[in-house]
Amino acid sequence: MSVRLRGFIYVISGSILWGASGSVAQYFFAKNAVSTECIVGLRLLGAGFLLSLWAFFTQRKQLTQLFSRPKDIGHVLLFGFAGVVPSQFTYFMAIRLGNAPTATILQFLNPVFILLYYSIRQRTAPRRIDLLSIVLAIAGTFLLVTHGSLNQLVLSPWAVFWGIMAGIAATLYTLLPRTLLRTYDATLVTGLAMLAAGIALLPFILREWPLHLSRSSILSLAFIIIFGTLFSYLFYLKSLQFIDPTTTSLLSSFEPLTATFLSVLFLNTLFDWSSLVGMGLILSTTILQALASKLPFRRYHDKRIGVVGKPK
Repeated sequence: MSVRLRGFIYVISGSILWGASGSVAQYFFAKNAVSTECIVGLRLLGAGFLLSLWAFFTQRKQLTQLFSRPKDIGHVLLFGFAGVVPSQFTYFMAIRLGNAPTATILQFLNPVFILLYYSIRQRTAPRRIDLLSIVLAIAGTFLLVTHGSLNQLVLSPWAVFWGIMAGIAATLYTLLPRTLLRTYDATLVTGLAMLAAGIALLPFILREWPLHLSRSSILSLAFIIIFGTLFSYLFYLKSLQFIDPTTTSLLSSFEPLTATFLSVLFLNTLFDWSSLVGMGLILSTTILQALASKLPFRRYHDKRIGVVGKPK
């Protein structure tokens, strides 16, 4: 097996597990009245413990180094409370009030929010390709939530709200740990942040404990924690050893495709052509950003549409 093929298998497997966990969460919410806070807490506590345990055996030197630096501990806690918790909570709320495919697709708006953040911070106008991404994202979201008609909203307003918030929260999740990731392994940083976030959510877990779940619900929860979080994340990181980040980000589109396929097949979720076109438009923003440096006419689409301040 070639190195590149091995990378493809890892990233596609991780993305499929991520997408499947969204559909499993949709099934879980349909069968149980457990609060979102409790489920998110259990997921973060379980996955955080397992990832931290993994890091303990594979990154012990870095673990010791991190705990000897109070400032870095503070950054991990900030990432956990301001990055991990919001991204998980908003995503699961979007699933609960809408469905897994829509929640996953709206979370894919985060590249647009990231480029807006950098445009404002660096006081530069977006490039032409960035402006195109923004237009595609807006058009895709419109089609997804209205089916192309201004007179109807096919999703509840709260489902749309939490889906867009999931995209914003995913932006925080991406930006907050940048400093830490220059020094520490991503598994260590993410595991500790998840564990800290899960511990912080313990009151919500204990408030509903013991949970009275059926066997299928217990298996669903175990799948979300073990396969949908632990293995999916490890597979994604492993893929970066064999293929470049651009290819990895493109193949991560298997996540919403998996969520859509499983929800239609097993959960009777229905989509018409406008929803599918909307999903495609939103996914295309990720493709454009990932392939920006490789597209034809790079000098044209790299040109900024105007200057807000001094370019960096």
